[in-house]
Parts: sequence; C-alpha cells; structure tokens
Amino acid sequence: MKRVFIISILFLFNIGVVVCAQNASQEERLKAIESQLNQLSVTMPGLNESIELSVSDLDIQDFIRAIANANKINVHISPDLNMRISNNFSNVTVSTILLFLCKQYNLNLDFYNNIISISRFTQKEKDPTPIRPKELNVKYNTATQLLSMDLNNDTLSKVSKEITKLSGKNIVFAPEIGNLPISFYIENMELTNAIDKMAMTNGLVSSPTDDNCILIEKQNTIQQSSSSSSYSSDYRSKKSKNRKTGIDYTIEGDKISLTANDVEINDLINEVSSELKTNYVVYSQLQGKITINLSNVTYEEFLAKVLNGSNYTAQKNGNIYMIGEKQTENIRETRVIQLQYRSIDKIIDFIPKNLQKEATVTEFPELNSVIVSGSKNSIDEIESFLNEIDKVVPVILIEVIMVSSNVYKRVSTGINFGSGNAPSSSSLQVNGGIVTTLSSTVLNDIISGINRWGSFFNLGKVNSSFYLSLSALEDQGVVKIHSTPKLATLNSHEATLVVGETEYYKEVQNTIVGNENPQNIQSFEWKSIDANLSISIKPMYSGDDQITMDIKVAQSGFKESAGKDAPPGSENKTFSSIMRVRNEEMILLGGLEENVSSNTGSGLPLLSRIPVIKWFFSNRSKKKEDSQLNIFIRPTILF
Repeated sequence: MKRVFIISILFLFNIGVVVCAQNASQEERLKAIESQLNQLSVTMPGLNESIELSVSDLDIQDFIRAIANANKINVHISPDLNMRISNNFSNVTVSTILLFLCKQYNLNLDFYNNIISISRFTQKEKDPTPIRPKELNVKYNTATQLLSMDLNNDTLSKVSKEITKLSGKNIVFAPEIGNLPISFYIENMELTNAIDKMAMTNGLVSSPTDDNCILIEKQNTIQQSSSSSSYSSDYRSKKSKNRKTGIDYTIEGDKISLTANDVEINDLINEVSSELKTNYVVYSQLQGKITINLSNVTYEEFLAKVLNGSNYTAQKNGNIYMIGEKQTENIRETRVIQLQYRSIDKIIDFIPKNLQKEATVTEFPELNSVIVSGSKNSIDEIESFLNEIDKVVPVILIEVIMVSSNVYKRVSTGINFGSGNAPSSSSLQVNGGIVTTLSSTVLNDIISGINRWGSFFNLGKVNSSFYLSLSALEDQGVVKIHSTPKLATLNSHEATLVVGETEYYKEVQNTIVGNENPQNIQSFEWKSIDANLSISIKPMYSGDDQITMDIKVAQSGFKESAGKDAPPGSENKTFSSIMRVRNEEMILLGGLEENVSSNTGSGLPLLSRIPVIKWFFSNRSKKKEDSQLNIFIRPTILF
C-alpha cells in the first residue's frame, strides 16, 4: 500500500509539473500576441476602438468578420474554424476581444504587415537536442604561427588531427597510443615547441623527421628501439660550436640558441644551416653584418630575426628554404586573402602605407578578397592586419515616427461700398461665411424704411451704380499627419530620409531682335522650388550597448508669393544634435514649433481707428495658427 501511495503521489506531481509548464507557455504566447497587437494599433487604430456587442450561437467566422468590417481591420480567417459563440461584450476594445478568443478557443494570430491571420493554435513538438561532440579547444594563428591549447582528457588522435588541420603540420604516432588521453594547457607557443611540451607532460616524446613531420612515441619505445634512439640522441643532443670568429651557438633538438657579435649575415646563415643539415638555397650574396642574441628558437624564427629589416627574405618550398632578395622570382609569393565580414570596397585605403611598400595589393571584388604579391614577411603582416579589422559590422535599424499637427483659425470681416460703372445687383453667399452685396434698389428700400421713422433720418437715395458689400468669414481646422518610416544603415554610415513637395513657377524672358524694326521675342521656362522635411542620422555603436547618433533635421515650407508671376517664398528651419542612447531606447525630438498670431486691418484714415465706427469704414482680418512637429527615434542594433 505504501508503494502504491508513493507512486500515485509521484504521478500526480509529474502531471502538476506538466500542467504548470503548459500554463506558463500559454501565458508567454498570449503576452507575445498582446505585444504585437499593441504595436499594430499604431497604424491600425481600429484595434483600440471600444464596441458594444451581444451575440448568441453565432459562427465565429461571422463574428470576427463583423468586428473587422465595422472597425476597418484586415483579417484572414482559417476555413477550419467552426466554433459557435454566445457572448455579451460591453465597452471592450477589439484587441481585448481578439486576445480573449485566442485564450478561450485556443486560437493563434499571425501578422503580415497590416493583415491579421486567425487560425487554430497547434503546439509544435520540440526536436530532440542532438548530442554535439566535444569541441577541442585548439587555436592556431597562421600569421604568428603560435599555438594555444586547453585539453582535458582528449584523445591523442583527435588532438593531432585538429592541429594538423589548423597548421598543416603532419603529426605521426603509433596506432596503439591514438586513444591515449591528453591533458595540457599552453598559450601562444611556437608549434613544434608546444607539441614537444604536450608530449613530455603526458609521458610521450616528440621528434621531427626528415620529411618535415613530427613523430610522437612512448618514452619506453624510444629506449627499446636502437635506431630510433640513435636518431633521437644525435638530433636532440646539445652541440656547442665556434667555427667562425664571433659566432657561438648551441643546438638542442630543433631549437637554436646563439650569440653573434658583428658577423657577416651570409656566414651566420651558412654556419647554422650546415650544422642543422637543412636544405637551403641562397640566390645572391647576403650583404651586411649583424649582432644578435637568440635563445631557444626554431630555424624559421632564426631566419626571420636575422633577415628582418634587410632586403632579403626566406621562403620555404617543400623542405627547401630559399633565401635571397625579396623581389627574386622564386622567393616572391602571391596570396589571396579573403575577408569574412567586411566589404572589400576601399579596404586598400585602410592598409597602412608602410605595409604596402614591399607588396602589391589588388582588390578582387568577386570573391570579396585582396590579392597580395610580395615577400612572405610583407604578406604575413598585411594578412595579420586584415584579420584584425575583419570584424562583424553591426547594422543599425532606425525607426522614425513623425507626428505633425497644424491648428489654425482665421476670421475676416468688413464693409465695402462705392459707385460702379453699371447698375449693381444683389448677391448672397452663406457657404464658408457670409458674403453679401446690396444693390442700389435694396439700399433705397432700406433708406426709405429708415426715413419713415422721421425727418431726422432722411438719408436721401443712392444712384443705380451704388453698391454695398458686407463680408464675415471664418476658416478653422486641424490637420494631423502621422508617418512611421524605417531606415537601416551600417555602423558609422549616414541614413537620410527626405519627404517633401515641389512647386513650379513660370520664368519669362524677353529678347529684342533687330535695330530698325525691333521685335520682342518672348520665351518662358518652368522652374521648380522644393519644400522638404529631411532627417539625416549617423549612428555610431560604441560596443557597450549604447549608440551615439548625429542627428540633423531640416524643414522648409512655402509662403505666399510676392506677385502673380513671382515664385513662391520659402522658409527654412534646421535642427542638429548629438546624443547618446541605449539600444532600443526611444527619444523625442521637439522644438520644431511655430505659433502665428496676427490682427490686421485696412480702411479710411482716422475713421478706421475709431471704435464702433471703424467696422463701417475698414476691413479686419484675424489669424491664429499653431503648428508642431514631433519626431520619435528608436535605434536597434542588429548583427
């Protein structure tokens, strides 16, 4: 009974854990849908509209379609949705209803620009995580030929294979020691020396062979083999020579330690090369003397140090070292260096000039590579430099939200009267305000009515060409513009957005031809004037998840022209700033505001300034206009 009870408890506990995990996953999915609905509501305001709706046993497709049509929402409904809905919603937004349907009926929302696709939600089964083999921590720098290793019970066969693949140096060992576990740590050591130390710390012995390989054996195997012992003893024994005056050297294995004081370069190389029995060719007599002190270096390092700073270089071809002037045909090398992350465009301009003195660098855009021809040392320096700058360049996605508003109100009133050339007629316009013209007949009827009040108001009559115009106009409105463009640019490159309009004006040219009978030839040309809103942003990613942005905003607009055929006037506003923000933070650029308030009038002198009377002898115009431009900017770093 106790066993059954414990098994039941464990079973119920596992079910609870699974249910809790599923609930957590469901909550995360609904939060993601809610976040996407909030983002889409910026461009689709119908999602934020509140509705009143009561339905009973209605097909879900008809229900969603009715909401979408009423609120101008673009939806696609999966044909397999066949649920029936009975609900009463009051003062609930469309976004909340869609989120409720997703939770209640296990639906999913997919977003394609401004289209919402509604379908059943199906739980995707997670693919089993494949077991990845252990990666060996072995690094080799081809430019410096230095090896770094961090090994922990890794087999000798895998370590040897990885070193050979990275360096091109063949490592040979007996099959019975291939599965021997190796533990070793070293940083930036010369290849042959690093392998020697790795073998020594793991009970093995390494030795170079005549065919440029490295042999790894057990220590007892070397002691038992007389031929191997003879070879290793002869090769690794210490030798001290002094055949040339000023040259003193010691050789242990493939390592050289030497001291030379003001000796000929040619004699030094011949002495050491002959003692090591190295295959080498000297194409020309090596001129110059050197004073040098080296300890525990390889033959290649010895040649590099001795020839450094001279006009000579060494190039290895197979197992033969070729030594001579850098421009010698058999010594000169050509190498293709391919970049992985940066574009090859204008990369040559970034290579220091002193590195290009003894090498020729040519761009090869088809392979995003450079072709370098010259001595090995020069090519190695250029390749090392290119590897340093060949880094991933981040892309900055810049979201710009521009919100502009213009609120204006204009009032124009006045009375005009006078005498025309023909009998005036009455007119009345009410649309957009009141504009009326009273003819002489109507005015005489009004005067006759006033005269009936008494002889004191006898105003007489006006002639048939007299007119009186009254106007009272008011113009007001609110204009809002909302746009959300997105820009993307490489780090430290400028992104520009220009939005504007163009107007044209007519430019007339008069040309007089002839002296006795001059003729005027008239020609015209249409010319354009632009009014733009331009935003220029140059982001600079500093590497600490912050972005410095150089922002320039320029706004221009049209004004009233000076005359009928004159070009329209223009006004300009500029704004520039440098600011630092974190990744995905939003900033607001304000200050591009304009407030216009005017009260103008025209009329008879003196009479147009007397209170009350001025309304009969002047025209008045009041204007109030407020415009504002707000710009929201949010940068996002993409790799």
